[in-house]
Amino acid sequence: MAAEQAPVWFITGCSSGFGRALAALVLERGWRAAVTARDPGQVEALVAGHEGRGVALALDVTNPTQIAVAVQAAEARFGGIDVLVNNAGYGYQVSVEEGKDAAIRALFETNVFGLAALIRAVLPGMRARRRGAIVNISSVGGFVGFPGSGYYAATKHAVEGLSDALAKEVGPLGIQVLCVEPGPFRTDFARRSLKQTLSPSGDYEQTVNARLRQLAARSGTQPGDPVRAGRAIIAAVQATRPPRHLVLGAIGLENVRKSLTDTLEEIDAWKQTSLGADYPAGRG
Repeated sequence: MAAEQAPVWFITGCSSGFGRALAALVLERGWRAAVTARDPGQVEALVAGHEGRGVALALDVTNPTQIAVAVQAAEARFGGIDVLVNNAGYGYQVSVEEGKDAAIRALFETNVFGLAALIRAVLPGMRARRRGAIVNISSVGGFVGFPGSGYYAATKHAVEGLSDALAKEVGPLGIQVLCVEPGPFRTDFARRSLKQTLSPSGDYEQTVNARLRQLAARSGTQPGDPVRAGRAIIAAVQATRPPRHLVLGAIGLENVRKSLTDTLEEIDAWKQTSLGADYPAGRG
């Protein structure tokens, strides 16, 4: 494939984890990529040897100026962006009651508002070309609210809802939207991108604290492989009919399926109560 015909990927949060693994796979395939991180020095090694096809860009997704500059630089360099991967984000684990306002707002700034700002910046070019794909890295937490992860789950639920609406808006324009929902993966997320606060209250010892300790003990031994996850994301983007949701990992799949099944069973159990909330038939 000629360099000018290779698809262009714009990937956020490439200093570690999914972003780094995916960027490496994209470049290894001979495709073009804007590889971004808050400190571009951390991703320069990724693009080394791929001159002409890869570029390292500084990007803090909470900085509107950096978003505009990075997107414009990628479009000027490659002529457009075919695939946007919103991977940048982090976790904040604490009981809902004990969450700190500043920390909660900062979490939403990155995980939700930064993601939405990137979409707004990239969409005009995709609409003009009537093609493209937007990949939003969500989480199993986008379906399941685990104890101690209420605020993180809230950001991922927001990403899921935004993506559902966006898919209906841009699908007729030839643009695909994919949400990726990983379960536990062996990245350095816990070390680099996770803020935890154990509850001092004994009331949350068996819920919040038990789960946070479990996650800390499991760090580095999770079953998910980031490289295989990257390959799965590429396969989904390239599919003739890309999925709207891509759950990654056996544990993630089990949790999502159980959550959706339980929810549907509960909704059906209360079906008559739900229907009874309408005006009786024949009344306006």
